[in-house]
Amino acid sequence: RNTRVTASEAGGITQHIGAYTVTQANGNQITFLDTPGHEAFTKMRARGANLTDIAVIVIDAVDGMMPQTKEAIQHARAAGVSIMIAINKIDLRAANIDRVKTQLQQDSLTPEDWGGETICCPVSAISGDGVDHLLEMISLQAEVLELKANPQRHAEGFIVEARMETGMGPTATLLVRNGTLKLGDIVLCGPHWGKVKALIDAGGNKVKQAGPSHAVKVLGLSGVPEAGAEFSVVENEKIAKEIHAQRQEELREKNLTAASPKKMSIESLFQQGAGEERKSLPLIIKSDVQGSLEAIQYLLDGIKSDKVGIKTVLTGIGNVSVNDILLAKASKALIIGFNVSKENGVTAAAKREGVEIRLYSIIYELADDLKVNLLNLLDPMVRENVHGQAIIKQVFDLGKKGKVAGCLVTSGRATSRSRARI
Repeated sequence: RNTRVTASEAGGITQHIGAYTVTQANGNQITFLDTPGHEAFTKMRARGANLTDIAVIVIDAVDGMMPQTKEAIQHARAAGVSIMIAINKIDLRAANIDRVKTQLQQDSLTPEDWGGETICCPVSAISGDGVDHLLEMISLQAEVLELKANPQRHAEGFIVEARMETGMGPTATLLVRNGTLKLGDIVLCGPHWGKVKALIDAGGNKVKQAGPSHAVKVLGLSGVPEAGAEFSVVENEKIAKEIHAQRQEELREKNLTAASPKKMSIESLFQQGAGEERKSLPLIIKSDVQGSLEAIQYLLDGIKSDKVGIKTVLTGIGNVSVNDILLAKASKALIIGFNVSKENGVTAAAKREGVEIRLYSIIYELADDLKVNLLNLLDPMVRENVHGQAIIKQVFDLGKKGKVAGCLVTSGRATSRSRARI
């Protein structure tokens, strides 16, 4: 791609799904979905595997296979996609390609040159060595798999990522699986719909259409759709509005069912009583994109404790607003922002209402900070270590200097630095 993705990402780790197309020397085009490797982005990786035809697992030639690598391989296997391996950082002196291949063989992914079926391509992201070979192998694998689509039909595919952008409104990166997406098409995805106002490719250029296997940013949707949801193009606005109304009704019924009081049992009453002592940290979470919100939610679900917990008051896409401040005051919540900023007047409102806002750009810093906050909610444990015991035999009055107690030590010992309780 010739761009340094991690250099532009906070903390040097990829935190967003990127979708872009590269053109080979022979004119072939390959679309890549780059999914993050940090453990919090499990759902994103799972989604990436489900949207693709071939999964290229990138493994560090120095570090070898990590827990996240095994997880990514599991996602690819579960999605039933073809797996290829790119062994990166071969330019480093400490690189050990054979060790990586041994680890792959232990995970039932025997490399081709070792008599297996898994294609392994040693590459260097810094020098570019082996990248052309990797692209050739991907094209070859695509031919073997006979991947085909019909560009003459209405487009359908998946939402890769979605966000609320200033000056653009709701935007979504769509991956076209079949058909051709054109300007003016009526797109339906989840509970949202809209007429395509603009199509922007990975290079930031406006295009008139996007064929199969292409990823484009779309403007004109009625709201921010859920990442990973399917989209389809319908004939006209009338059909779109009918399906939209039907889905909104289904969503309303689902929310009502979830909110309806459950039947009380003796066990639930006991649990309710037991839960009263449990302290919770109310949170309002604002993020730049839907995928990051999922990752944060995954992190929060992983924090488990009997004494303290996290209560999510609101999650949303976009910058921290004055409405968030008012809600935080009413619910006594802490506002957390990930890759977002504050709207005008928010700082003053937060100071006036006594609301705390914390903004982060690196996910593991957010996780560490939340754990510290939860630890602060726990009651301090008071322990008394008895070093000795004594009996007061007589008290001598020293006037203004106070009193002195003459003691007889009965057990343990008493030192000049000991603290005593009578």
